[in-house]
Amino acid sequence: MPLITVNLIENVFSAKQKAEIISRLTDTMVEIEGENMRSVTWVKIEEVPEGQWGIGGAALTAAMVHKLQAEGSL
Repeated sequence: MPLITVNLIENVFSAKQKAEIISRLTDTMVEIEGENMRSVTWVKIEEVPEGQWGIGGAALTAAMVHKLQAEGSL
């Protein structure tokens, strides 16, 4: 029974996007392990508060991630 844990910065992804993450990750695992495992494949999303996730020594906020998504740079 696989458990997939996804860590995200809070306020970056919408509820719809998180539902899609869950669905698509489940589909990917089922492609690997077989359809009979769908009902026991778990996906858990954990959100880290803004400013408590750092890359390269800088704490990231949702606004910084949205800028990266739009422009391709922090």
